[in-house]
Amino acid sequence: MRAFLQEVLNHSKDLFTHTLIQNIDSVAGGSIHSAWRVELDNGQKLFAKTTSREDFPRLSFEAQGLNILRKFTSPSLLVIPKPLVLMVLGNNAVLLLPWLDLDTGNQRNLGKGLASMHQSSNTSNSGRFGFEIDGFIGSGPQPRGWDKNWGKCFVNLRLVPQIKLAKKWGLNIKEWEKFLQNLESVLNHHKPTPSIVHGDLWGGNAANTKNGKGVIFDPAVWWADREVDLAMTKLFGGFSKEFYIGYETTWPLPTSYNERIEIYNLYHLLNHANIFGGSYINQTLNTLRRISKEIN
Repeated sequence: MRAFLQEVLNHSKDLFTHTLIQNIDSVAGGSIHSAWRVELDNGQKLFAKTTSREDFPRLSFEAQGLNILRKFTSPSLLVIPKPLVLMVLGNNAVLLLPWLDLDTGNQRNLGKGLASMHQSSNTSNSGRFGFEIDGFIGSGPQPRGWDKNWGKCFVNLRLVPQIKLAKKWGLNIKEWEKFLQNLESVLNHHKPTPSIVHGDLWGGNAANTKNGKGVIFDPAVWWADREVDLAMTKLFGGFSKEFYIGYETTWPLPTSYNERIEIYNLYHLLNHANIFGGSYINQTLNTLRRISKEIN
């Protein structure tokens, strides 16, 4: 891998002129890509994600997502890693990012930064929900498409594709057609406007810098109700009271927000059930039944 990454640097002479790799270490980078901490002889440190040539679209979607999030982010509150190099070379693909020394600590700026990003993008949205290219949610698909109707977008572009995939473990979409119609109406009654969202905001995709700024990475971006990000922070934990205080002081959530948390997290539960199976299947089925009873 060292030889491959050195070749990548050699092909990126506008950024790395006569630069040699001093040291390279494997780091935890999730289950989809390999990840590396790369130290250069000029003192610079990089984070490298590598994968096969066939998996390049995942890296490309991630890089596009990071660039979009950066457009709407206040750098005094929130750090979004800047894609430096996105390249296919031989049978491998790579995404190079700056190395960030991450830390725990007070998450108030993380919450403020997320709210500021949501609000800034909301003021310049096109009035449509969705995204322009096919993307990924973890290793699962996140189909492209647009709709001005939020309920239709969430149901048809997010839930339905996952429910169709769930046929392999016994979920029959015909049995849930009435539920999906009712869910669409519930979401349209809410009447959100589009914000750019991280899309996969669990605790493993967020942190702090050493100087107390928030950091988010590994996005699955799309234009959505901003509440989908807040809902996912509740699914697996990892976010403190200060995070929510920071968010609310910057852009308060509607009082009805709690009513939609489980609805929005159904998307992620379906995706996890489709990818991992196991206990996620029963959790998904129980959530489906519970929401169905509440909205019917």
